[in-house]
Amino acid sequence: MNTGTALALREIEILFRPFSHRKIELINHLVMAPMTRNFATDGIPSPDMARYYRRRAEHELGLIITEGAAIDDPAAAATPDTPHFYGGTALRAWKHICRSVHATNCKIIPQLCHVGMARPTDGSAPAPQAQPIGPSGIDPVTLQQTAAPMSRSRIAEVIASFARAAAHAKQLGFDGVEIQGAHGFLIDQFLWAATNQRQDEYGGDLPRRVRFAREVVQAVRKAVGRRFPILFRLSQWKIEHYEARLADTPTELSEIVLPLSEAGVDIFDCSTQHYDRPEFSGSPRTLAAWVRYLTGKPTICVGEIGIHPAPLTRLSQMLSANEFDLIAIGRALLADHAWASKTHAGMEHTITPFSPRALGKLL
Repeated sequence: MNTGTALALREIEILFRPFSHRKIELINHLVMAPMTRNFATDGIPSPDMARYYRRRAEHELGLIITEGAAIDDPAAAATPDTPHFYGGTALRAWKHICRSVHATNCKIIPQLCHVGMARPTDGSAPAPQAQPIGPSGIDPVTLQQTAAPMSRSRIAEVIASFARAAAHAKQLGFDGVEIQGAHGFLIDQFLWAATNQRQDEYGGDLPRRVRFAREVVQAVRKAVGRRFPILFRLSQWKIEHYEARLADTPTELSEIVLPLSEAGVDIFDCSTQHYDRPEFSGSPRTLAAWVRYLTGKPTICVGEIGIHPAPLTRLSQMLSANEFDLIAIGRALLADHAWASKTHAGMEHTITPFSPRALGKLL
C-alpha cells in the first residue's frame, strides 16, 4: 500500500466508526439511500428484492432505508410494481427482507410513502378507480389544478394509514421507519406553497402548511411508542422542479423542522442534489447542517456521493466537524453492491461505476 492510499484510508476511517443514538446503534455512518426500483409484483416484494438488499447489507453498510413502500390508501401508489406495506402477503415478504438483512450486521427501515397528486390518471396505476389526492388537487409537475382538494376526512384517513404502516414495521422487526416527506409527494405537497393553496388550518403560512406532516409524525409516534426510531425525509427540490424551495431562510426552515422534531422525528434525512452545497446565501452550511443546528437532532446527508471518482476527504472532514451524522449512498450502490467495503479497503479502482443500465435490473 503506497503512502497516498494509506493517508486516504486514514482520512475516511471516520466514516466506518460506529454511530450511536439513544434509539439505534449502527456499525458505521454509511446508509443506503431510499431509491425507487419498481420490481414488486402487484405490490408484493419479490425474492429478488430480498437478495438485492442482503447483498448490500453484507458489505459494510450501517443502515438500509428501503425504496418507498405504499401505505394502505387506494391512491398511495403510482405504479403496480411499487411495493405495498400492507396486506398479509406483502408484509410476509417484507418480513423475509428484514430477516435477510438482520442476518448481517446491518439495520433496515422501510420508507413509508403516499404519492398524492403524483399519480397517473391513465389507468396504469393500481386501484385505477382511485383518483389522485392532494392538499389543493394541484399536479406537482404541471402546477395545474386537476382534482378537488382533500377533505378533512380524507386527511384523517391518510394519517391513520401512515400510523398503521409504522405499526406493521415495528411488529415485523424493522429497526425504525422513515416517512417520505420530500420530492413532491403527498406530504411535501402540503409543505410546498405551489401545491398547497388551502385557506384552512392545513394551508396558508408555513406553520399551517406543516400541520399535516406534523400530524402524520404524531400519529406514527403514538402507533410505535417512544423508543422506536422515526426518520423524516425532507427536500427543497421536487421531481421536475429542481430549483423549488420550501424555505428561503434559516428562519423559514426552522418553522418546518422544529414542529416535526417536537412531534417525534428522531433523525432528518436531508435530500439534496449535492451533499456539500450551501443551502442559504451568506453561510457555508448545507441543508443537513442547518437542520442539525436548528433541531439538535442527527441528520443524514446525501447527494452525488460515490458517483464521481473523487476522494472522500471533504465528506470525512464535514462529518468530523459534526455538520451531519450519517451519509447516504444512492446510485453508487445500485452499480456496485460492495461499494462500501471496497472503499474501506482502498480498492476504489475495482468499483463498478454507475451507469443508467444499473436502473434496469436488481443487481
